[in-house]
Amino acid sequence: MRRALGVAVIVVAVGGCAWIPLKPVPPGAAALERADNLARGGAWEDAVSAYAQYLARYPDAEDARRAAASRDTLRALLQARAEGARLREEMARLRDELVKRDSDLVRVRQEAERLRTDLEKMKEIDFRLERRR
Repeated sequence: MRRALGVAVIVVAVGGCAWIPLKPVPPGAAALERADNLARGGAWEDAVSAYAQYLARYPDAEDARRAAASRDTLRALLQARAEGARLREEMARLRDELVKRDSDLVRVRQEAERLRTDLEKMKEIDFRLERRR
């Protein structure tokens, strides 16, 4: 019985040590995890804000460089998306302007053809008048 009790004590002691984390949890780990989860979830504006808050609170933390890199990457991504949206709007505006100018060109060509036809008619009339004289 004594032997079983000794084994049980050793098992409990060793098992209890297994629950102790080998590496201490860095300060702000929860805040950084929250920012990472926001970034993974696609809430990039909120993630940038969360990374900025983490860096404001823990500027010297072990993961501060990674948090700054993630924040900067997300900022660049958001700027690129905004620039892409602006360029799409500009392209749509230019496409509309091109269609308008194309229709103006068709109208001018039709007018030129009409004037050319009128000019030919006037030449014919002038030619007939010359022949009568």
